[in-house]
Amino acid sequence: MLNPPARVGKARSFGVQWAMATLFIVATPIGNLEDITMRALSTLRSVAVVACEDTRHTAGLMNRFGISKRLISVRGANERQASGGVCALLEEGKDVAYVSDAGTPGISDPGSALVRAARSKGFPVVPIPGPSALAALLSVSGVESKSVTFEGFLSPKPGKRRGRLRELLDREEAFVVYESPFRIVKLLADLADLAPERSVLVGREMTKVHEEYLAATAGELLREIAARTKIVGEFAVLVSRRKMA
Repeated sequence: MLNPPARVGKARSFGVQWAMATLFIVATPIGNLEDITMRALSTLRSVAVVACEDTRHTAGLMNRFGISKRLISVRGANERQASGGVCALLEEGKDVAYVSDAGTPGISDPGSALVRAARSKGFPVVPIPGPSALAALLSVSGVESKSVTFEGFLSPKPGKRRGRLRELLDREEAFVVYESPFRIVKLLADLADLAPERSVLVGREMTKVHEEYLAATAGELLREIAARTKIVGEFAVLVSRRKMA
C-alpha cells in the first residue's frame, strides 16, 4: 500500500511544483566550489531549512554564495534520531534540503536513513544531482566495462579488508573504493599482493588545487605513494578488471 499524502506545501525547483512539503537531496562540490549547479543553489535558496552533515562546513558553502538559512545537524552519528526532526518540519509544510559535506548524499555519506524516514511518511524525496567522486573518477578512467561495483570505504580491519578485496577481485569486474590518507598504503599493499597484474587508477584531492591522477599497477602505485614524506587528501581508487598492457 502506498503511503498516505503528507500536508500540502509549496515545494518548487526550477518550475516544477510538488503538492506537499518535499525533501531535496542536494549534491554539493567535492572540492572546487565552482562545481555547484545552478539548480542546487536555487533549491538551497528556496527551502525553509537546510539539514547537513556538518553545520560549520555547510555554513561556509552557504556564505560563499550569499545564502542564509536555518541549518540543522543530520550526521552519521545522529541520522536516525535527527530524521524524526526533519520529518516534523516536513509535517509543518516546510521544504527541507539535505547536503553532506561533499558530493552526493547517500553515496558513502549520510542521507540514506533520512530518505527512508521521509519516504515512509509519504513525503516526496527529490534528487538535485551534481558532483560525485565516483562519477568523476569513472569519467577519466577509460574503463569500458558495463558493470562497475561501488564499494565505498572498506573495513579498517586488515582481515576484513583483505577478505572483501578477494571477493571483489574474484568477480573479475572493475570496482571502486574510497580510502583515507592514513590507510591508502595498506590498501595498495593488499592489492599488490592479491592482484599484482591489475590496472589501478588513483584519484587524489579530486577537483581541488592539488588534484592528482595516477594509473599503474598496485605495486607501482604503492612504491610511489609510500615514498612520499606526507600523504594528504582523500583517495578514490578504481581497480580495473583488465591486466596492465
